[in-house]
Amino acid sequence: MSDAGGRFALSLVIPVYNEEGNVGPLHGELTRVAAALGRPYEIVFVNDGSQDGTRARLEELRAADPQLRIVDLDGNFGEAGALSAGFAHARGEVVVTLDGDGQNDPADIPRLLARLEPGVDVVSGRREKRKEGFLLRVLPSWVANQLVVLATGVPVHDCGCGLKAYRRAVLAGAQLPRGMNRFLPAILGVDPARVVEVGVNDRRRSSGRSHYGFSRTFVVLHDLLSLALLVRRPGQALALGRALEDAQAALIALAAVGVLGALGWPAGRMLALVIAVAAAVAATVGSAVGYNVKRYAHARQAGVFRVREVV
Repeated sequence: MSDAGGRFALSLVIPVYNEEGNVGPLHGELTRVAAALGRPYEIVFVNDGSQDGTRARLEELRAADPQLRIVDLDGNFGEAGALSAGFAHARGEVVVTLDGDGQNDPADIPRLLARLEPGVDVVSGRREKRKEGFLLRVLPSWVANQLVVLATGVPVHDCGCGLKAYRRAVLAGAQLPRGMNRFLPAILGVDPARVVEVGVNDRRRSSGRSHYGFSRTFVVLHDLLSLALLVRRPGQALALGRALEDAQAALIALAAVGVLGALGWPAGRMLALVIAVAAAVAATVGSAVGYNVKRYAHARQAGVFRVREVV
């Protein structure tokens, strides 16, 4: 139940894409845990353009549970867009997110809420005893997370864990560009001193298949180039991003001159080659940073999702 003003103490937000076989069992677990907490709550499933029977299954669950809401998106916007939609429609003073594949354990939710004490704005789950392959999933994830901590200063060592608890104020106006959900909560600009981690259970997917693969690690590394700028200097990010893009042409030209010099100037071949490589690297970095900064700014202005219906 909600209070008289339509607010809830707790919103559970779950983005789902083609999770027909998982939403029923997950809803049952969430209901048991939320009811035991004794707080007014809602369960918000965000259907991110599923092409299987996920929407129909959610409607069946909704018919038997008035605490369940369905935010049905008008297309597939990715996990970042689906989370942004869930944040926008959640009415709880505290918002807990979980993945829709059942790998996050709802039984861990009370532990996260217990750590959301005064002086803490975000509690992030840190998966223990990962149930995935070490070389292809766990090790690349560990490396990427260490780089995220280094770039942002936010002490979250498992950004890939979908189980997180946020105070509502932290999420106000959140519009996450595609892929930026990998950097939660740092991308929200939270004070690192107000973030804590809690060890949580990691379970195997019970139905369907994962939507992520090893290639995601390279995408994360690409986006990391702009992350420090977006988190540490958000007010200067757009101007610097434009400057970097403007400098690309000059850097590419310098790289070309260096290559030509290396080919035709034997005495200075090594120096010319170094100049060419340095200019090429600078152009690549500038391109990546400029692109991500501009799409982050565009996302905040134009939004990252469209809602077809809220049930």
